[in-house]
Amino acid sequence: MNIGIIGGGISGLFSAYYLQKAGHQVTLFDKGDLSDGCSHGNAGMIVPSHIIPLAAPGMIAKGVRWMLRSTSPFYVKPRLDWDLLRWGWLFYRNATPEHVRQAIPLLRDLSLLSKQLYQQVAQELAFDWQERGLLMLYQTAGAEHEMADEARIANQAGIEAQVLTGQQVQALEPEAEVTVRGGIYYPGDAQLSPNQLIVALLAYLTQVGVHIHPNEPVTNVRLTGGRIGAVVTPKQTYEGFDEWVLAAGAWSAEVGQKLGLSLPLQGGKGYSFMLTNAPQPVRVPAIMLEARATATPMNGQLRLAGTLEIAGTDLTVNPNRVRGIVQAINTYYPNLPVAMPAVEQVWSGLRPCSPDGLPYIGRLHHLKNMTIATGHGMMGVSLGPATGQLVAQTVGHTPTSLALQGFSPERFG
Repeated sequence: MNIGIIGGGISGLFSAYYLQKAGHQVTLFDKGDLSDGCSHGNAGMIVPSHIIPLAAPGMIAKGVRWMLRSTSPFYVKPRLDWDLLRWGWLFYRNATPEHVRQAIPLLRDLSLLSKQLYQQVAQELAFDWQERGLLMLYQTAGAEHEMADEARIANQAGIEAQVLTGQQVQALEPEAEVTVRGGIYYPGDAQLSPNQLIVALLAYLTQVGVHIHPNEPVTNVRLTGGRIGAVVTPKQTYEGFDEWVLAAGAWSAEVGQKLGLSLPLQGGKGYSFMLTNAPQPVRVPAIMLEARATATPMNGQLRLAGTLEIAGTDLTVNPNRVRGIVQAINTYYPNLPVAMPAVEQVWSGLRPCSPDGLPYIGRLHHLKNMTIATGHGMMGVSLGPATGQLVAQTVGHTPTSLALQGFSPERFG
């Protein structure tokens, strides 16, 4: 078939990768030049450990407390916006123990499939792939209790989680001093370099004949008989496609409106920057729980990342949020020389966040030739290959590797 993909982020690229391998002719459109999308600045963590969705009991109260601090890891920009109000209401409705119970096997199976596929992709494409696990670090008794509970849930779900003392954490980091009360170690997690991955994917897709159209945002969609008949960009009107895939990240809801789809989705802004020439290199990727900041060894450097700002599609860098990341590193890794970076050294990107913490993957019922792949939140890179394979199977009308009912893009009506 002749297939068009709207969006050149990690979900769009992996959809193109698996669709091409299935024998289809693929054309990909992106509103930018594909050089600096949301996936580029990602922390690069592949996290089967992350089986508890963002919409969980206690998150709303925690979020309200965080919003009172300018350096906190979470912020919602107050604004009179119906889509934001609807998203917040749906988040509230889904922050329940029952939702968490139902979501855990869905996220676990999707993540494990993705890691397995990454191991295969790493045999074909050239990018840095490491399996060193993940450390969840904490400094307070409250966080220790929270993490012990998450470790118990993970082990019950079949995801190995080891509860470590501060000394045991330090033993995993022979060169970098770590100041913590303790941590949870997930040996099954992995890491990669997102920049290398995207460059490798683009090179491969170009080589095998995928047509890539950068700087061509979709401005209109023409519907005919319950199908997408044509897609309009500032350069051209494109017709003759059998199937379409919407993978436009945080902009998917905007494109979805042109399709008659009301997709609850908010852009969650995050920041990252690189620390070069650290005198005490960090070995194991880590998440600093109290600050929700991350540290990932990457090509001899250290990528520091964090924050979740629900602020529309504004990509402006908020220095106070970046300062929160810097303060976290200085607290957890006291001998790392982390100073406040210049604004131009800070990357910012928008993660597409659904209100229940589950991605949207699946075919639309009211449009016979449209499949959705978005809403992965902070786990877009982690879930990329699984999403791409499931899209290719859905588009090709073949049995999917996982059941997709829980990821339905129409689950909120």
